Amino acid sequence: MTTNDPAARAAPPHDPAAYSDLSGLTPRRGYLLAFIVFIVALVLVLTAWRIARDREQRSAQAEFVAQTVQVTELIQQRLVNYELVARGGVSLFASVQRPTAAQWKAYVEGMNLQRRFPATLGLGFTGYVPQRLLVQLQNEWRDAGYGLLTVRPFGQREIYGPVLYLEPKTPANVETIGYDMFSEATRHAAMEAALESGQARLSGKIQLLQDQREGVTGTGMILVLPVYLGGGRPLNPSLRRAEMQGWVYVPFRMEKFVETSLGKSHREMRFRIYDDSAGGDTLLFRTAGPAPTQPAAFVHKATFDVYGRTWRIEYESPPIEEAAPRMQGLRNLFALGIFTSLLLYGIALVLAHTESRARQIASRMTEDFRRSETRFRSAMQYSAIGKALLDSEGRIVDANPALAAIVGMELPRLLDQRFDTLLEDEDGESPAHGRGSSDEDGVLRATRRLRRQHGVARQVQLTYSPVPGKVGQDITGLVQVEDVTERLRAEARVHALNRTLEARVALRTRELSQANQELEAFAYSVSHDLRAPLRAIDGFSRILGEKYADRLDESGSGYLARVRKAAARMGDLIDALLKMSRVTRSELKHESVDLSRVANELIEELRMGDAQREVEARIEPGLEVVGDASLLRNLLGNLLGNAWKFTRDRSPGLIEFGTADAPGGGREFFVRDNGTGFPQAYVDKLFRPFQRLHSVEDYAGHGIGLASVKRIVERHGGTIRAEGREGEGATFYFTLPREGGHA
Repeated sequence: MTTNDPAARAAPPHDPAAYSDLSGLTPRRGYLLAFIVFIVALVLVLTAWRIARDREQRSAQAEFVAQTVQVTELIQQRLVNYELVARGGVSLFASVQRPTAAQWKAYVEGMNLQRRFPATLGLGFTGYVPQRLLVQLQNEWRDAGYGLLTVRPFGQREIYGPVLYLEPKTPANVETIGYDMFSEATRHAAMEAALESGQARLSGKIQLLQDQREGVTGTGMILVLPVYLGGGRPLNPSLRRAEMQGWVYVPFRMEKFVETSLGKSHREMRFRIYDDSAGGDTLLFRTAGPAPTQPAAFVHKATFDVYGRTWRIEYESPPIEEAAPRMQGLRNLFALGIFTSLLLYGIALVLAHTESRARQIASRMTEDFRRSETRFRSAMQYSAIGKALLDSEGRIVDANPALAAIVGMELPRLLDQRFDTLLEDEDGESPAHGRGSSDEDGVLRATRRLRRQHGVARQVQLTYSPVPGKVGQDITGLVQVEDVTERLRAEARVHALNRTLEARVALRTRELSQANQELEAFAYSVSHDLRAPLRAIDGFSRILGEKYADRLDESGSGYLARVRKAAARMGDLIDALLKMSRVTRSELKHESVDLSRVANELIEELRMGDAQREVEARIEPGLEVVGDASLLRNLLGNLLGNAWKFTRDRSPGLIEFGTADAPGGGREFFVRDNGTGFPQAYVDKLFRPFQRLHSVEDYAGHGIGLASVKRIVERHGGTIRAEGREGEGATFYFTLPREGGHA
């Protein structure tokens, strides 16, 4: 692929000196014009940025003031809601001259204050009690069944304002009953103002009694509303004190009040609330969080009257970057304008160097092309895989020595031949259009037979990939030829060996199946052949005992009883042996099994069979596995039955079934009891057939149960182990496939 272009050979080498005076070709006025454009653009951008910045600041300030108005209105509206709640309590006094504690509780529960107004601590009523009527009120309170009314703080006062009702009855609210709010200056001022005006009044900053009890520091306030006889407000101010019954009041925490008033929509606002009543400047609330590191962009104050108090709210906006986020965009636009001016200024300089750079790039591309040609030639020449370049008609334009060695021809004879004439396929198709697998890039792969000169045909792996040639050169593709004859022969030998192994496995499987059938026949024959002599022994022993009982002494009768008992035990052992063999041979039916439900059913069956036993069963709920339902019931039946049997000397007995962490990770099931237990040194004997750690006289059984359990667990792909101490109980751990197939 070396170039033969005369024009390319005639091109002179790159000479940097030939382009050293390129800058002199650029008129000097171009630099001056670029500088003037830069200055004009910079002035225009700066003017536009200042106008846009001022407009954006005014817009952000107007938006901030609108948000402050919304926050102020929300706080005022929430206080109006508190007034409406208090007026509902006043209305209750209008319908009933003095409602009972039960009626007051029913009204407050109907209002659902804790959900609707989380900042409030309840709704209460404070009586207006002159000194001469205090004893009468305490007697009425006691006669109504409310207990002793103790007015705090103690002392002689002309008027008392004790808390009589406060719902809901939390421990803190209950301790508040009897407190004389009229004796405290801040509360007294609000209650007195409400009495004189007949309207709702708000107190100054106080610490709520509930917060004092719970040790909570914070700002508390109360909203009080006077209650007169008949529920209405006397038009004559002089009669209001005479007809005064008390005050309905709403205690609330200021921090929670502001939080619930704003909700989630204005939580990012920063502000402080001051009480300016009577010339004071008391801080009631300030937003939480660290102080901003930068000054606020805008500040706004709002002053308003609220139930006899004057509140001032001072709002602070975030720094200018947050208050007017689009300012950053304006800065970016300003920077973009400066950059554009610089770009225009630099275009003239770039144009002056364009030709020089073009010559440098052309020289570098020529060198890259030459090196690429050299690399391709080296890859063709020294590759162990045969390669050939084909034209549009499938003729060989160029080939490497490896292809000549595979075909068995000299390299010059290969050139200009059709590549498909080297193949023995009957269809004679070109590798570019023949059978095979191709990918998205047009690369075709196929295995074909290659005709060798004076030799045996070879199997080759062909890979055709389209490649472009130079301009005016008819090259369309590259074919790579790899001799895979030996590899295919090796694969054929492997396949033949696999077929031989499969035949041997089938033979061994058939022999194993025949052995299993013979074992089943042997077990069936043994069970039937052994039962006949056992029945004869038992029958003749019973007849001998019945007919010749008078001739046998006590020892002889005992021997006959032992013979019959041994025959019966032999029959039971045969049944247990057959049962264990069926556990091994039966086909598994996989389904979802609720082990918790099965365990509960088995415990109930054990209780019904031995109702006098006192056994506590702890079964973990929701234990589900996948397996054979009948075999898993057999498994739990043996484990729980053993636990029931070996806890007979415990009062009460304890049986547990649940899951625990396995030593190697994961979870495993366990059955635990506090029964007789066993020595850990003999744990290997537990799961062997007919192996027992306790005598038959102490605990009945055949020694088959735990062996069956082990086979059931292993058939399900699990494991089982046991831990125990003599006299301290035993625990059996096992694993089974969980729901979804995980062990």
